[in-house]
Amino acid sequence: MLSAKEVKFMETNKATIQRGDQNTFLVLNVNSQDFKIILTDDNPNNVKEVFNKLLLELKKGLFEFELEDETEDLYYHICQEYILQLNDELQIIYQELEEYELLEE
Repeated sequence: MLSAKEVKFMETNKATIQRGDQNTFLVLNVNSQDFKIILTDDNPNNVKEVFNKLLLELKKGLFEFELEDETEDLYYHICQEYILQLNDELQIIYQELEEYELLEE
């Protein structure tokens, strides 16, 4: 638990959209690792896998994502909303990890 003098630092990580001929991905970059969520395929296992990896990174410290993309198409708007919800979820889960003392030192 932080003392009154300590301030929490939240890292902001980059999220990008990788558009391809076959598939389009939301790419979440954390600690120089890219985690890709397939946007053009209904694959819940892919989303679960990425989320589990994000949880492992979350134990190391609180972070959020910011979308960096120049093309305001449908994928951009979907990813903006997805990232808003993901950031909220990460913050809630981080607080729970902190409460149950599951954070890495």
